[in-house]
Amino acid sequence: MIGLLGRLFARPQPTVSEAGPRDAPAIAALHAASFRRGWSEDEVERLLLDCQVLAHRAMSANELAGFILSRMAAGEAEILSVAVASRRQGRGLGRRLLDLHLRRLAGLAVAAVFLEVEAGNEPALRLYRRAGFRQVGQRPGYYPAPSGAPLAALVLRRDLG
Repeated sequence: MIGLLGRLFARPQPTVSEAGPRDAPAIAALHAASFRRGWSEDEVERLLLDCQVLAHRAMSANELAGFILSRMAAGEAEILSVAVASRRQGRGLGRRLLDLHLRRLAGLAVAAVFLEVEAGNEPALRLYRRAGFRQVGQRPGYYPAPSGAPLAALVLRRDLG
């Protein structure tokens, strides 16, 4: 009985699907809320119109809960950005987005995926390591720090296939 009540009152899981240009305003807003330097709606829209960019979104009701974007070139892809709304974090949504995105990239004959992540971003590093990414490089002083010395960017890679 308790299980039935839990299912009846549980919030539905966000729906994950491909993103398009109409999602630019919501993606730009979530990006701005998630990073020190957000992207404008124009920047996001240009990315979403680029045939070499793959984007997925997670929607809960009519609200954007998360997104992931990557650019493909010559059999490789670079994940440009991943964000999950703060109130949705810690529930596996980032992993769902990443898993779907990587499967779609593999289906498009992408052999390797790269990304950069701030050295101190432990939640992101856990997500990427659990998904099979490994560090292949580092860019010292890449990210500006709110106070103190700039932070390094770690370059991660995952082979698909």
